[in-house]
Amino acid sequence: MFAPAPQSSALPDDVGAAAASAAANSARLDALLRAQVWRASSLGSSRSACVGSGFAALDAELPGGGWPSQSLSEILCDSVATLEWRLLAPTLRLLLGSPASQALPSATSRLSRASSRPKALRPERPLLLINPPLTPHLPGLQRAGLPPHRLIWIAPETPAQQLWTLEQAIKANASAAILAWLPRAAPEQIRRLQSCAQVMDAPIFLFRPLAVQTQPSAAPLRLCVSTGSGWTLQVHVLKRRGPRHEGLLSLPAMPADLAQVLTPQMLSRAQPQIQLPNTVEARHALARPAPQPAISHR
Repeated sequence: MFAPAPQSSALPDDVGAAAASAAANSARLDALLRAQVWRASSLGSSRSACVGSGFAALDAELPGGGWPSQSLSEILCDSVATLEWRLLAPTLRLLLGSPASQALPSATSRLSRASSRPKALRPERPLLLINPPLTPHLPGLQRAGLPPHRLIWIAPETPAQQLWTLEQAIKANASAAILAWLPRAAPEQIRRLQSCAQVMDAPIFLFRPLAVQTQPSAAPLRLCVSTGSGWTLQVHVLKRRGPRHEGLLSLPAMPADLAQVLTPQMLSRAQPQIQLPNTVEARHALARPAPQPAISHR
């Protein structure tokens, strides 16, 4: 009595289109999750702009491919006022826009592959030096490619003044980079500085002694630096957003002027290290010697 309903030929096409759309949405969601979810077994990326270190081997071990902005980079070393400049000179030349960065291949390291040129790369911004342990040698820094008129040296007297100065400099966000020597900063003070650093669109470097490497630190990036043979720098990434760093990086960091005058025999000798008295107090109970019981003589 009733004629059979005609079969729709569009139904298979609709099902195929829906399946293709679902597959595309699933692939898009997977890509989004991979970008947002970090696995500890892989080297993390940086959400902020990064500046190349000038050393390809070091950039390959740093999240984002260079020194990050909007966070602290803590560098631990005992040879004060010497290793810091050799490690950071290529980056500082780049940040200050020095012509020397055009002449030295090590200073023309790329910026982060995933980041654009940071706002801190403005010629008018100064380089702040807060509480350096030794008086900055302007002729030597100038030979390293750092223009002296762009350097501002601040020498607070007390640890409290040093912390206050650094915090205000971070909040001002008006420098190409900040270098601060804080040998006695406590973990809770580092945490406060890291919270403030999120508004700073330039690198912030903290220099502290190697003795504090066992202390907790809120700095997302921590490096141990020492001297090596042939005027190299031995670098170990103590903390980073990624897997544990094994071994040491050997970075060629000889000043250009020394390379012209040192003989092979002098190059093979151990480098002299300048050390300051250790002023870091043992804050943990296990780091202090146990009290000796009183002995009574009868």
